[in-house]
Amino acid sequence: MSEEKLYRKAEKRVDEKIGFYRHLYSFIAVNIAFFIMNLVFSPGEWWFLGITGLWAIGLIFHFLKVFVLSRKLDEDTRDRMIEKEMEKMKK
Repeated sequence: MSEEKLYRKAEKRVDEKIGFYRHLYSFIAVNIAFFIMNLVFSPGEWWFLGITGLWAIGLIFHFLKVFVLSRKLDEDTRDRMIEKEMEKMKK
């Protein structure tokens, strides 16, 4: 793999990780604000839990995409899969 291709790949991974951490920080900040608003304006009703729960599901999927699936579905894996398919087709 060329140095330039490796750099682009590393740059993309770092950008994805930074994107996840920004998502996480905004999740924490906004949900703290929702919790405080919930306590102040409607203390008996826990409406913020629905928002937090749905957003948490999205955050989990974002985490999986960045830290779990990205290694399994990168370009090198794709190239290896294509080579295997080509070998199967030759038989």
